[in-house]
Amino acid sequence: MTKLDSTDSSTGGRTPRKYRWPAFTIVAIAIIAFFAGAFGGSFQGKLTEVQKNDNAAYLSSSAESTIVTNESAKFLTVETIPGFVLFHSDSALTEQDKASVAQARGAIAAVDGVDAEGMSQPQFSEDGTTASIFVPLVAKEDGTAVAGDVLAATEENVLTAAKNAAAGLEVLPAGPGGLLVAFIDAFAGLDGALLGAALLVVILILLVVYRSPVLWFFPLFSALLALGLASMVIYFLAKADVLTLTGQSQGILFVLVIGAGTDYALLLISRYREELHFYPSRFDAMIKAWKESAPAITASAVTVILGLLCLTFSELNSNKSLGPVAAIGIACTYLVMMTFLPVALSAAGRWVFWPRKPKVDEAADLTTHGLWGKIAAQVGSKDRSLWIGTTVLLAVLFLVGIGSLKTDGLSSSENFTNRPDAVVGQELYDSKFDPGAGAPAVIVTNADQTDAVIAAVSGVDGVSTDPGAVCPQVDVEKLSALVKSNPAAVASAAGQGCAPDFLTAAPIDGRMVVNVTLADSYDSPEALKTVKRLRDAAHAVPGADALVGGSTATTLDVQTASVHDRNLIIPIVLVVIFVVLSLLLRALLTPIILIATVVLSFAATLGVCGLFFTHVFHFANADPAFPLFAFVFLVALGIDYNIFLMTRVREETEEHGTKSGVLRGLAVTGGVITSAGVVLAATFAVLGVLPLVFLAEVGFAVAFGVLLDTIIVRSILVPALSHDIGKKIWWPSALAKAKD
Repeated sequence: MTKLDSTDSSTGGRTPRKYRWPAFTIVAIAIIAFFAGAFGGSFQGKLTEVQKNDNAAYLSSSAESTIVTNESAKFLTVETIPGFVLFHSDSALTEQDKASVAQARGAIAAVDGVDAEGMSQPQFSEDGTTASIFVPLVAKEDGTAVAGDVLAATEENVLTAAKNAAAGLEVLPAGPGGLLVAFIDAFAGLDGALLGAALLVVILILLVVYRSPVLWFFPLFSALLALGLASMVIYFLAKADVLTLTGQSQGILFVLVIGAGTDYALLLISRYREELHFYPSRFDAMIKAWKESAPAITASAVTVILGLLCLTFSELNSNKSLGPVAAIGIACTYLVMMTFLPVALSAAGRWVFWPRKPKVDEAADLTTHGLWGKIAAQVGSKDRSLWIGTTVLLAVLFLVGIGSLKTDGLSSSENFTNRPDAVVGQELYDSKFDPGAGAPAVIVTNADQTDAVIAAVSGVDGVSTDPGAVCPQVDVEKLSALVKSNPAAVASAAGQGCAPDFLTAAPIDGRMVVNVTLADSYDSPEALKTVKRLRDAAHAVPGADALVGGSTATTLDVQTASVHDRNLIIPIVLVVIFVVLSLLLRALLTPIILIATVVLSFAATLGVCGLFFTHVFHFANADPAFPLFAFVFLVALGIDYNIFLMTRVREETEEHGTKSGVLRGLAVTGGVITSAGVVLAATFAVLGVLPLVFLAEVGFAVAFGVLLDTIIVRSILVPALSHDIGKKIWWPSALAKAKD
């Protein structure tokens, strides 16, 4: 197909050019993408089946707590997640209540998925109002891990059995098991509430942007196909343990695909509408639009994919796999948006733009009209004062709020924006019982140094001083047999100290396990400090080769790895983006300017987050991984808009010179890029639908940061600074020496 462009100024100086469209290839890929995406849609709901949300799944095999978990598992017939079921009354429990609790214990023991042999007899609080039963959930048996949805179902069955047997008493879950299931439940609505909210928000925005009751369907349907395709690929990779899928990764995947897909569609459709003013054939218009949009969209997708893949350098498995998960999402989105969408739009015809169908009128230069033409004129006349003023504004936002941003981590109960029963139960347990019970620190040591290790750690500040707080591992099978033969003797011995020698587990491979009860709740900041002191004390025992693990140590290792990943990956991402921009723009100074402006925008966003998290949302803290997540998404996505802008600026510069090219590029891309930013910000803001502080924080940061990039950085700072510097921004390319 060919099209001769008009050459007068009214058509933007177009020159005759012949375009070749790889029609067969594009259409073939579009058909494959359609059927694959449609089939893959059924896998969105299945992703929860392959999720892993426990802290241990986040860590690498080299983490100290992971090594301890693997060694201590040899001493257990089944690996479990500790948890409690509480029975509470406002007044002291009656004898009938206690009988109901005992009956509930029997009902719970019969629930499939509960380690009945590991359950405790009911324990009663000093004030007599609360009973507690230790109920471990089977997490791994015969080397096979139990899926998250199965764990959640088991916990639900446990609570149902307890409530049926103890009617009239308040029944609550507590401990790591209850809180883990609360996390799993929080992610259960990902394929429903989150996706539905994201789609609704995007539909409303697209109706406003396109002012068409029809056009919005095409980008949204294409994004859903991309999400289906990505879900199918990720499902099989996660099922094969090639990558780890967490609930937060799945949530980010959904909004990333919808947001980025809509961005790419907006850019393509905007250029397509522009070309329809010059081409009678809608197919020729799409050919030109596709060819002119492809470099910017491709560069954008490549930049985001490479930035996300930098997460594979992480120590944390959750970060390590988030990169490929999100990168797969972007790749599938790019594939669908560059094949299925243009084919569908060009096949449908001009009517999709109704009631504002573009006519072949060779409209006057679009870069000089409308709101963005006026904004561009202002940027051109006040360039220096504008870029200095916006730079000062961003710096002030950073300085004012950064002192309020706390990234020391969140306890399990602080991770929720609501109050699930597990949080209420944990608070009740901590107030009524020994808060460190049920989730001890676990030490593995050379067996011949067991006594020395016990002596060294018993006096550590933060370790419980109750009898039996520091003891060798009990042989579970022997204890179970004793419970069956003489339960009264076991009950009377409880709390009197360590188990007798005949119940102590025998060493395995020359190693022994020691359990240490902490004085504070396992997920409290105090417990984390205690584990640090325990490690110092245990590591110092000569010849012990002692290592400290357990639930608290796992949390500590996750936080430590998060800080490591942040410090390592942020510089790598900056280098990767610099290389991509240098190749795309064939310049060195422009990439430096673009990266510097986006980093400044990121810093300002952190400052605003500090103010809002502490003084508006009243979050207790932020996760140590928050700055890394915010950086990767803000810089990778924020640089997108600069890519869209500067590729058009370079195109205009080749014909009109740098200063004019900057203003023309800003004017013609202003509306579409701003719309894209609003869509992406809105989709990430939808993460607040899920009741988790971490995702709410990431959603707010990306939403605010993208709007800041779109409205301030891309619209004012970058064009004003580029206009002020002039053609030197293209150094060392030939454009830096061309006439301006």
